[in-house]
Amino acid sequence: MKLTVYHDGQYWVGVAERSEGSKIKACRHIFGSEPADGEVMEFVQRRLLPLLEGTRHGVEGRAPDPKRVNPKRLAREVARETRARGVSAYAQEAMKLELEERKKERQLLSRQRRDELREAKRQLKVKQAKEKRRGR
Repeated sequence: MKLTVYHDGQYWVGVAERSEGSKIKACRHIFGSEPADGEVMEFVQRRLLPLLEGTRHGVEGRAPDPKRVNPKRLAREVARETRARGVSAYAQEAMKLELEERKKERQLLSRQRRDELREAKRQLKVKQAKEKRRGR
């Protein structure tokens, strides 16, 4: 699991990535103003796992190497990732898929609500026309 916190120009954003086998799931959390260490720790302890559990889609990515990594190499890789200050392409793709699915669900629900509202208005007009015909 990996959490990247960066400033996107307007807000401080945290992107959490979690790999399950060869699948990578990612989610985004907007902190707003610059988060203090305590705020980030509270987010990790309380809200990170439920947020990651809410993601349904993952992207096929490269499987992590199971072999042991030299500590110096690991330190260099961590430093390189810290300098990069970006989010992996797999995480961006996973977040994009999740966003698209939620958009489709939202469109479907709004279409259903709109159709129900139209039907209710139609029924009201039919009822009013019948009452008008009966002379009420």
